[in-house]
Amino acid sequence: MIDVADNLAGVRERVARAEERAGRPLGSVKIIAVSKTKPAALVSEAIRAGVTTVGENYVQEAAGKIDAVGRTNASWHLIGHLQRNKVTRAVELFDVIQTIDSLALVDALDRQGVKRAKPVRILIEVNTGGEASKSGVAPERAAELVAQLSARTHLRVEGLMTVPPPVSAAADVRPYFVMLRRLREQLAPSVPTISELSMGMSEDFEVAIEEGATMVRIGRAIFGVREG
Repeated sequence: MIDVADNLAGVRERVARAEERAGRPLGSVKIIAVSKTKPAALVSEAIRAGVTTVGENYVQEAAGKIDAVGRTNASWHLIGHLQRNKVTRAVELFDVIQTIDSLALVDALDRQGVKRAKPVRILIEVNTGGEASKSGVAPERAAELVAQLSARTHLRVEGLMTVPPPVSAAADVRPYFVMLRRLREQLAPSVPTISELSMGMSEDFEVAIEEGATMVRIGRAIFGVREG
């Protein structure tokens, strides 16, 4: 049986140790509890245990969970690829959309922001490993995409996100986290709102924290092995 509260406590302890090793203030890293394929009851349990941010991969799956759980005690982040035909619903459901990687999505989200008279909060997804099978803007094109955001009045770009390639050891993922951090450092002078680095998952989040992650996306270490 999964003990979500106990698992979360263990993750928090590991996050705190990583923050300390990196010389960062305790509590500077946000834990995003990724509930892909997990039932709403487990999400509710995680929120009762202190989770304040939930990550979902799919718009439709998130809709059912948000209806069941509510949004009073947690914010919701979309961390999976966003299809253009799901943009309207995604803006209705999510507080932050972390996976923006094209001008087409930028324009669609900006239009929704105008309709709602409220800026849409986004992160730019960067394909740091150059994998054809993954979404994300190429690192060398990220600055160009961010520059195009300046003409959009109802988008707020808050940071960068990446899903690095699979590696045999957690330490091997470090170069991809370094790449994202350096990219943020390059972009920040012209876009001061870019402060977040969403990187690191259950198997490598401690390395991500050492390299500057401000958000880590934790699924298995909190909810157990995914089903489906």
